[in-house]
Amino acid sequence: MSRSTRMRSGWIKGSFLAFALAAALLYLGSIKREVYNRSKKLQRAHHNDSIRDQGMLTRMDKIEMDISRLFNLMKKLEKKEPVKRNNAEVKMERKVVRKLYPNSALFSKWGDALSEEEQKEAETLYQRYGYNAFLSDRLPLNREIPDTRPTRCVEKKYPEDLPSMSVVLIYLDEALSIIKRAIRSIIDKTPARLLKEIILVDDHSTNEDLMEKLDEYVNSIDEELPGLMKKVRHSEQLGLTQARLSGWRAAVGDVVAILDAHVEVHVQWSPSVMGILVADRKFFGEIGSLDGGMKIYGGENVELGIRVWLCGGSIEVIPCSKIAHIERAKKPYLPDLSEMVKRNALRVAEVWMDEYKHNVNVAWNLPIDKHGIDIGDVSERKKLREKLKCKPFKWYLDHIYPQLDPLQDLLGYGVLINDLAPDICIDQGPMPGNIPTVYGCHYHSSQHCYYRTDGQLYIGRIKSHKYNSNSCLVDPGTGVYPGLYECKTAQQKKFHMLWDFKQDGPIQNRETKRCLEIAKADDGYYKLVVKQCSSQSWKIQHLINDH
Repeated sequence: MSRSTRMRSGWIKGSFLAFALAAALLYLGSIKREVYNRSKKLQRAHHNDSIRDQGMLTRMDKIEMDISRLFNLMKKLEKKEPVKRNNAEVKMERKVVRKLYPNSALFSKWGDALSEEEQKEAETLYQRYGYNAFLSDRLPLNREIPDTRPTRCVEKKYPEDLPSMSVVLIYLDEALSIIKRAIRSIIDKTPARLLKEIILVDDHSTNEDLMEKLDEYVNSIDEELPGLMKKVRHSEQLGLTQARLSGWRAAVGDVVAILDAHVEVHVQWSPSVMGILVADRKFFGEIGSLDGGMKIYGGENVELGIRVWLCGGSIEVIPCSKIAHIERAKKPYLPDLSEMVKRNALRVAEVWMDEYKHNVNVAWNLPIDKHGIDIGDVSERKKLREKLKCKPFKWYLDHIYPQLDPLQDLLGYGVLINDLAPDICIDQGPMPGNIPTVYGCHYHSSQHCYYRTDGQLYIGRIKSHKYNSNSCLVDPGTGVYPGLYECKTAQQKKFHMLWDFKQDGPIQNRETKRCLEIAKADDGYYKLVVKQCSSQSWKIQHLINDH
């Protein structure tokens, strides 16, 4: 048989196989539709039959995906010209695609097979949404996701007579496929007898896809499950807290689950982190729902968590409940959310944290007084606290979160500046490393210092938990440079780590009697040194008490 005849024979066989695969896909699709329609008819009346049908659909989905992959491979092979090498070996040429966005986080572990046009589309969508919307648009809505629960969760049995549930999905300018997949997963992974309604709350999105196209999808769900879907749309952007409140007010189920829309639920779910919550709907209202004085984004989950514990409720961790949550690379609410988060955190502290409220100022490196941030009127929230007879915040630290470091013995915090060079600040230096330095003041966390009553002086971001170790400034006792070590390590090695300091005075080690100072090196730049005390003095940015 000639070479051309063999090639033509191979092409005919390949075409026939591709035709057979295509026919199999069409036949399998018709069977799936029949099973799917039967399953939905039986979903409420015959739950066990519906579960068996859903299992069958899942298996058929996997078969369909395998056939589809083979079909696509055959189509690609048909388009390739065989290349003969060494009179025997035949290989396919692989086209090398130029990487247009080598520094984009989107393509760090994904996207090698994309064309240049596809890369452009994917990066544009990534910049718009903060996640991989290009891939989301190409995934099935009812895809299977890995079961990451502990193995014993599969064997766990739950009672049949559970309360009904309203699921609230909050969104602002999400990708359409993300919302559709969240809805589909809730319907498919929630027992029909428990799912009262799904409430979509749109915080005034401008994305065109979330208008008519989303309405079309909601209408298709209504045809499948009449009365399940509700929609609430804000006439202006009000922020996450108000959107969650809108969803709660519209709910009628015994329990309300308030979720971000960029989630997928798993079998036997309930929510977990990132401000996602499930609560008894009536109790949620009795304890004050969410603080309507919160703005835009951040802090509302912390406020609720503290209030629930202090005012007679509890928060439960359920390891057998899993929800997949997409963490956006950026938020859609504001370009810079830090100011709003600071504002909301200060509001929480003023209402609930009693004598510990200044810890929020310390965490954000804000002055204790005259920080210039308007937290709004908190009088109604304080009245709510009195009405509910809530416990003091110290009870929360003692009984609920004893791992937190109360930081009550701080005397000063913020940047430390030497009077000889007011434009440079003490800095933790290159990390990992053990040599602190001085650097042009930028006031970020690497330059934050904390001085405690026992004489410890931390450099770098302070840790909030007792089990963590801060970085303590030490005098090694020899040489001219100070050291920076974990405080626990410094204690174990008996480093000289206690200092005397008063505002506008020297920083002197209690044991070696040497002082922390700055000195110009041969290159003309200042270095941080420990030496015999001269007349140098230091100023810390914020004082808690005069000392």
